[in-house]
Amino acid sequence: MENQSDKAITIIIPAYNEATGIENVLNRLKSTLSEAPFKWELLVVDDGSSDGTSEIVQKSGIRTIRHSENRGYGAALKTGIRSSNTPWFAIIDADGTYPEDELIHLSEFMDESDMIIGARTGASVHIPLIRRPAKAFITWLAGYVSSRKIPDLNSGLRIMRKEAVLKYIHLLPDGFSFTSTISIAMLVDGYRVKYVPINYHHRKGKSKIRPVYDTLNFMSLIVRTIMYFRPLRVFFPFSIFLFLLGILVLPVSFYATGRIMDSSSTILLMSSVQVLALGLLAEVVVRRTSS
Repeated sequence: MENQSDKAITIIIPAYNEATGIENVLNRLKSTLSEAPFKWELLVVDDGSSDGTSEIVQKSGIRTIRHSENRGYGAALKTGIRSSNTPWFAIIDADGTYPEDELIHLSEFMDESDMIIGARTGASVHIPLIRRPAKAFITWLAGYVSSRKIPDLNSGLRIMRKEAVLKYIHLLPDGFSFTSTISIAMLVDGYRVKYVPINYHHRKGKSKIRPVYDTLNFMSLIVRTIMYFRPLRVFFPFSIFLFLLGILVLPVSFYATGRIMDSSSTILLMSSVQVLALGLLAEVVVRRTSS
């Protein structure tokens, strides 16, 4: 059981042009946390806003760090993490989409977890329809590599043990993929990750997410993350695909050339073996590095 000082939390709020709703979010946070069973501090990281966000936060008296230019969601979080002075930190968006009072609920699982994630699977969840198919596929892909069921891969409401996250800080991206990457990293490495169902509200202000670009970026990042933590999960299916393709080509080659194996089937089958060998080598390197 951790004592109260071990449970102190810095709540990091990354903000970029959130003048529309950040004042209400901060007021609700202060009201909610006034009865929190843990010590806490609010920290806003203004990621180069140009709409008066910084001035609103400064008037509230809340600790603020300001980037001179827009560097990205993940960069703002990393600045906040490095600047926090507590064993734990939480993240929550400045746009009013996440229910602030759920932070208290999430904190109840700190004794048994290294990361507690507010999964947007509650009774009232407002995720735009255009983002749902891509979100479902990306979540499935992440579940495949981690061998874990993932209710919500990139939720922006979570509490994390700072010591655990610092291990991966050099790998974490500066963009919106921050939350996806840390989820996969900690799941694959066996950290205790707890999912707690929460609601998700309509956004106040304009979304910063670009559906097509960010979806492709998410997928690319997940594949790179897989390669870093579990390369065989990529190499093995690709090797099997090449092997089966080579087998399927055999009768076609025999019919066309009269030979059982021609150059096409030979190249495919040899490539299958080479890809598998590379995957095994990469897996050995990853395991030796992590140990």
